[in-house]
Amino acid sequence: MSKLKGIFFDQDGVIIDTERDGHRVSFNETFKAFGYPFEWDVEEYHELLQIAGGKERMKHYMDEKGTTAGMLPEAVDEQIKKMHKFKTDKFIEMIESGQLPLRPGIRRFMQEANQAGLVIGVCTTSDVKAAQAIAYKVLADVRLEFVLAGDMVTKKKPDPEIYNLALQKCGLGPDECIVVEDSRNGLLAAKNAGLRVIATTNPYTEKEDLHESDLILTCLGDPGGEKAVLVKGGPIPSFDGVLHVAQVAALF
Repeated sequence: MSKLKGIFFDQDGVIIDTERDGHRVSFNETFKAFGYPFEWDVEEYHELLQIAGGKERMKHYMDEKGTTAGMLPEAVDEQIKKMHKFKTDKFIEMIESGQLPLRPGIRRFMQEANQAGLVIGVCTTSDVKAAQAIAYKVLADVRLEFVLAGDMVTKKKPDPEIYNLALQKCGLGPDECIVVEDSRNGLLAAKNAGLRVIATTNPYTEKEDLHESDLILTCLGDPGGEKAVLVKGGPIPSFDGVLHVAQVAALF
């Protein structure tokens, strides 16, 4: 087994708990601003998360509601594009105002990876502006080699394209890298690229089928904060509710 050289992170639900109180709220503000009479509640948005990508999610929903009936395809695409830009701006405002804190352990774990000389990249289906706002502002003290977002690939998770692109970017093999994911779509994308996966669950994904993951934890854990619960995998030597990069490197 090759030595660990790189770690790729999903963004939404892994780096920040963005979905319920970030993206969902921003989508609802967008619908209101554009005059649409619907609002996604917590459970409905959970179901919609099975559709990867914000623009794809909106189009699917609006098609089902009949609000795009009679519109030319190019007109629908243009409307979705305008709405998604508005939504992204709202979401970035939330990020920059500090309304959405980092998940437990993520900054510490990334900094440990930096200190170990590992390649770190972000691979998300989110908009590139939102991804960069988190990567280069909220995580300004973490050295990232690259940030890959949804619009940089033709197929979104569960397709492995974004993780294959990450491997090409850093010139590493799948046996030299691991992925931190939180959802089944993300897990499948990573596994289909031949990568090992650490799953950190959140309220939206804790009941999803993540059994193919090599490790499953409730979070990465912080020494002075929320501790991680190991759900699957291991054993991890000296594990005390805080997962360290050194432990991962030894385990894999």
